[in-house]
Amino acid sequence: MKLSEQERNERTAEARRLIHWSKEEFDSDQKLLRGQPPLVKAQTSETVVPLTREFGGLAMENDFVKILQRRRSNRVFTGERMTADQLSFLLWATQGVKGIRGNHYATLRTVPSAGARHPFETYLYVKSVEGLKPGYYHYLPMEHSLELLREEDPEKKDSAQRITDSVRGQKWALRANVIFYYSIVPYRGEWRYAFNAHRVMMMDAGHVTENLYLACTALGLGTCAIGAVDEEVGNGLFGLDGTEEYIFYAAPVGTVSDANEEQEQAFYAFLKEK
Repeated sequence: MKLSEQERNERTAEARRLIHWSKEEFDSDQKLLRGQPPLVKAQTSETVVPLTREFGGLAMENDFVKILQRRRSNRVFTGERMTADQLSFLLWATQGVKGIRGNHYATLRTVPSAGARHPFETYLYVKSVEGLKPGYYHYLPMEHSLELLREEDPEKKDSAQRITDSVRGQKWALRANVIFYYSIVPYRGEWRYAFNAHRVMMMDAGHVTENLYLACTALGLGTCAIGAVDEEVGNGLFGLDGTEEYIFYAAPVGTVSDANEEQEQAFYAFLKEK
């Protein structure tokens, strides 16, 4: 049902309140000495693919100024295969664990997170990556490995439609080599910050995807973060409950070429029309 203008304005005002840090005094579950939630989601599959942490052999741009200058959104992919080592680097650059703080109090990762809570999990739809079967995966950051949740059924005709539906009809995502799906586990942040957690968790999401952009640029790959995600469809793809964990962000990643610049610019044709 379409919202009325009044309802829309009420929802907008409610969303704006989320951005403000509440000054109300409260005791968080951490302060009340309630048990800390797990730092990461436990492995559920018996099929695990180890990933490399040796990135010296990757062809990579090391001039940080050039990486910043070239960073952009890409929606046109060439279809050439990515390597498993490239994917390994992207996963490590966005959620890789560098160390443990205290007695498993927090993980130190390649991206910042408020209170070192790191409330996200990374899931992948792999279409074309050397060494990996097409299918649905979950990243295990502690071990730096992937668990295969299920292989893609080549006989299933609705796979492409479900992926398209998960990003609300953006069909260009189907040409990516892999689609990163990020879930949020709210209680990881709420345990420490209660109702202020959601404000900082959204900031943290930006840290993760910006690292993905920079890592892709360094490797000569392309990505485009998608906030318009159908979480119900995304949850279905990876078997999430939709309450304690749910998909809220996505980012297709693929091989790119300067030869496709005209097609890239076609996405902005509406600007010229105006």
